[in-house]
Amino acid sequence: MPATFFRFLILVLYFSGIAILWIISSFSILQIYIFPDQSASERKEGSEDVGVPKNIDLMAVPQLCFPGGLLVTWEKKKEQFHFLVFTDIFGNKTHGVVMQYYRSILEGTTGYQRGAGSLKLSKCFSAVGVCVISKYPYFTALKDCLSCLLFQLSSCRLSEMEEKLNEFAIKLSLVPIPPPGQLHLMFTLRPLTIVLPSREDKSLPAIDLDLHLPFLCFRPQQLLLVLSCLLQEQRVVLFSADLARLTLVAESLLIFLQPLTWQHPYVPVLARGMLDFLMAPTAFLMGCHLSHYAEVAAETDDLILVNIDDGTVSTSLSDAIDIPEIPLAAANCFIQRCKVRSLRIHFDLDQYHSASCMDVNEQRAQRRAWQHKLNHEIQKISLELLVNIFRDVCSHLNHEHRVFHSEEFLKTREPDELLFYKVVLDTHIFHSFLRDRLNKKIDYFARMELSTRAEIMSVVEVPRRPTMQEILTRRKSSGVGSKLSKRLGMSLPNLGGYQCFLSFFAIKFIFSSLFTFSAVLPPALKTPPDPVKVFKLPEFPVFLSSHTVQAYYSELIQLLGNAIFSVQTESSSLLARFYYLRGFINTLCSRRLDALSDFQSLNKTDTAIFPTHLVAWLVDSLHQEELLQAQKRPELKSLLFKPAVRTDNHIKKFKLPQNPLGQDEFVRCIQECGIVKDVATISRLFDALTDEQHTTVDPKVFRMFYTFWKETEAEAQDVNLLSEVVSRLDDGECVSKLSSRVKTSYGVGKIAMTQKRLFLLTEGQPGFLEIAKFRDIQEVKMASAPFLLVRILSLRIKTFSRPELFEANLKTETELWNLIIKEMWAGRKMSDQDKDPQCMTQALTNVLLMDAVIGCLNPHRSISAALKLVYFDKVLHEVDMIVPNTTSETLKHKINPSLDLAEPQTVCVLLYTPGQLRDKKSPIVMNPKLWVALSGGRVVVFDAASWSMLQDCIQTGELQVTCMMGLVHDQVWMGSQDSVIYIIDTHSMSCNKQLTEHRHEVTGLSVDTTDHSNGQLAYSCSCDGTILQWDSATLKVKRQFHLSCDRLCSIRSYDGILWCCEYTLIVLPDDLRSIKSNSKVGVLQRGQVWTGCSDSVELCLWQTDNLKQSPKRISLPGTSGVTCMIRVKNQVRWSRIGGLCDGQLKSLVLVLDLDSLTVTKELLAHSDSVQTLCSAEDRYVLSGSARRDGKIAIWQVA
Repeated sequence: MPATFFRFLILVLYFSGIAILWIISSFSILQIYIFPDQSASERKEGSEDVGVPKNIDLMAVPQLCFPGGLLVTWEKKKEQFHFLVFTDIFGNKTHGVVMQYYRSILEGTTGYQRGAGSLKLSKCFSAVGVCVISKYPYFTALKDCLSCLLFQLSSCRLSEMEEKLNEFAIKLSLVPIPPPGQLHLMFTLRPLTIVLPSREDKSLPAIDLDLHLPFLCFRPQQLLLVLSCLLQEQRVVLFSADLARLTLVAESLLIFLQPLTWQHPYVPVLARGMLDFLMAPTAFLMGCHLSHYAEVAAETDDLILVNIDDGTVSTSLSDAIDIPEIPLAAANCFIQRCKVRSLRIHFDLDQYHSASCMDVNEQRAQRRAWQHKLNHEIQKISLELLVNIFRDVCSHLNHEHRVFHSEEFLKTREPDELLFYKVVLDTHIFHSFLRDRLNKKIDYFARMELSTRAEIMSVVEVPRRPTMQEILTRRKSSGVGSKLSKRLGMSLPNLGGYQCFLSFFAIKFIFSSLFTFSAVLPPALKTPPDPVKVFKLPEFPVFLSSHTVQAYYSELIQLLGNAIFSVQTESSSLLARFYYLRGFINTLCSRRLDALSDFQSLNKTDTAIFPTHLVAWLVDSLHQEELLQAQKRPELKSLLFKPAVRTDNHIKKFKLPQNPLGQDEFVRCIQECGIVKDVATISRLFDALTDEQHTTVDPKVFRMFYTFWKETEAEAQDVNLLSEVVSRLDDGECVSKLSSRVKTSYGVGKIAMTQKRLFLLTEGQPGFLEIAKFRDIQEVKMASAPFLLVRILSLRIKTFSRPELFEANLKTETELWNLIIKEMWAGRKMSDQDKDPQCMTQALTNVLLMDAVIGCLNPHRSISAALKLVYFDKVLHEVDMIVPNTTSETLKHKINPSLDLAEPQTVCVLLYTPGQLRDKKSPIVMNPKLWVALSGGRVVVFDAASWSMLQDCIQTGELQVTCMMGLVHDQVWMGSQDSVIYIIDTHSMSCNKQLTEHRHEVTGLSVDTTDHSNGQLAYSCSCDGTILQWDSATLKVKRQFHLSCDRLCSIRSYDGILWCCEYTLIVLPDDLRSIKSNSKVGVLQRGQVWTGCSDSVELCLWQTDNLKQSPKRISLPGTSGVTCMIRVKNQVRWSRIGGLCDGQLKSLVLVLDLDSLTVTKELLAHSDSVQTLCSAEDRYVLSGSARRDGKIAIWQVA
């Protein structure tokens, strides 16, 4: 990166735009450039003007400073301010604040002789403009700065103006930009104290304006209309007689749309000579003086004209606006939130009860605090509006293939909403929003969308269609009912995942919150803004020179050092901001190594604000001597070799294939179109759609299959059941298939199938007759009955609860229903037997696929093709699935952490963290959690109270997590193969800290609970034998050990002793002893150490008081080795060992009694080896298996 960019970078980060000041008058245009290392007078002739932003049209600046033209008046006018925004072709913004004031330009008496007379000339005033340009939207702060400058300029001579402006610019160039978060910066510019607010998020701009201004100008209905026009990318023009209002209102409107970003031309203030910009054919947002309203309305077509002063919205063709409105539910909720009692937008009404301030800066501070709180409330309300508009978008995304199913999304909209969504979905502003959703960006939208879900994702049976009870309830509700019926009648894009279940409850939330208004705001809107910390910068030097500027920065670095020391143990978030700020000041002072050290500290405090690009530039700019010094500092090595992270921004829309599909291409297409994700299921579907002569799927067959699938989904929404029938169904039941009208032994009617039962909808007198629950079925078979000269196929069902058979003459549907019922029956058996509800979910998926395959293929091969989709019925007949009574009694439940993935993943590590009644940061009860580490750094989190999924993916690097540890109530540490320890915040469920002191794979974590003097001590080890002792409060290394061994596998702190597998025992603090053993896993219990190995069928029992004594060996018959073990419940003394069972793809969990040293239980756990075990408060033990099984079994402790 060249030196000129360094200067520009410093300017960008430290009030870059303030480097340019334009003084515009009727006499001259004076340009002043301020640089960090030299003043304007010291610059060499011909050097590059690096202080001038290249995205600003310098010729246009004078026009924008005086939109109405330069004026010369006989009377001195009052000063005025207005605001500018410059946008380049890439959408990058630069902001300007313009101050206009008037100076005398002609004064005195000039005489000339015409006889005896003389002419006396009057005083004349000319407008002078000062424009401060910044990369950051500090409108209020820069206005205050210019107000202070005006105080000085009003009393100085014209010859002194340049010196005053030069001094003003240099002072502002010393002010750094605050880091993202809740640290604001304060500085004094006589006579005012000015505060620079920080950005709340790294990806969002700072907010330094009053967001309630649009609410003062427009009624909520009119404001919604303007927002609707912007969402649909109309050509919008703002008008006002006050130029300052134009930019402030326009900026507020764009903030209301966040996280959606305006992508089109944006010029909030147009000069008189720029009105031809309004003829542009593309969408835009522009503003001009109210005096041009009639001219613009008459000369242009299809413009949205917004009169800020009158609060009206019209078009250039008529007063009526024919623009699709924001959906009614979301609009009504927004209007309700904007009521005066809910949103207090008048400062005086809130401050009448307070005493009057005697100090202007104190009064300004009170106003800032009030405005900050109000801005927070307005942002929450506008964000809720967008969440209500676009909530269901996430349910129609395929993240793996980056596909958005727009057509399926539109099918879920109401007829009066369709036009709005059709327009919005094709806009650039929505495309950028969609890109962030596909990238799984965790922004304010994602957090609110998650926090306002009525239910969390569940791993129990997932309804494939809306329940009949919900449809009937909504049908009876006028207006609202019809809307939500359509919403719940959405296509279900992923039969194997959580998407459809999530959509169901997301809609349930809309029904309960948007249409049933109350005075109580939802929890997401109740949260107050985070407390703000204000850091005061040093006083500006009285005399400005290179020496005094360096002294200023030295004093600032010292103050930041004091601040860092004072908050070491108080707030890691605030500590990160101080490190961030000091890193930038060190960068400015060319202290590159100190700057890198400060930025490295962000890994331990808050990685969310890590300046990736600046650190990469700093590393590239290191001199050879500095690079050698950095390589000698272990904490900096991770920065020197930090890989660049690339973001995939492409978005696809699903298109039906045009060419024959091989198996890989078929899998991709099925996953893209959202029918099913599971690769094994798709492979069976591929076999079903291909015949013996071909190895590809014909595109016509694929189109027929896809069309039949979608038509079947749509037909399922039209099932019309009476309330008497619905009342006989359980709450979660939904009809997945209906037969044609058939004759049965119970009468004539239609056979209906839910995920739980079969029942008959009788004709004549419509009613409900239950045929059988799937778990009650004893036998299903086909039979034939004579009818005239032919025999008609029929289906017979025998149940345990009834002696008589049920028989139905299903004719041509008999074979299909025979396959369907047997698969559902087998799925229910497997689900009950394995305590795994996903079996029933998968069986229902298979059944629906069978139905679609038969519907799209020729009758002569349809049944044989459907047979290839049968899974559970084959498993029951081909494999001995008898589960021992001991296993059945002990096993309580199974959950699948890979349910939303294409293939099962290995459960690498399990961690249970207990809950607490009250969270420190909020009044919400914190339930216990189960943390599951899968392959590739993916971590899934379950609510351990209901075994429901809370978070489907927390990404910790790209490599596998090897160990986890819960610390206090708000941190979970995760060691990874990439040598990093990731720290997860349990409140935000995000990884915001990293420990990078290890140089090799982290293999073990442990916490010492015996030392309570200075908080908890934590230990970590890496495979090379390095052991680090951590202060959990400061995240600093207190001690470091190194063991000479082939591979250090794990560590465990027990009773003041740190045990390490393998080979070495460490007794803290100094006593080192060793045991010879090839142990891979171990359990500590009352003076005993249990060790085992994956290639040995024996357990070794060591006595800790005599380590030289040979261990007692316990043989484990029927196993090939031990993979993990755990001790549970001292009273019962459980030890659980997982391994392979006789070399087959099964594993055992053995329960060993510690008194008798005998195996008391052999539990058949998984169809692959057990990889990890953990205890849930000695009530349950959880086992996780390798990828062939990929599930977690929950065992009850006796």
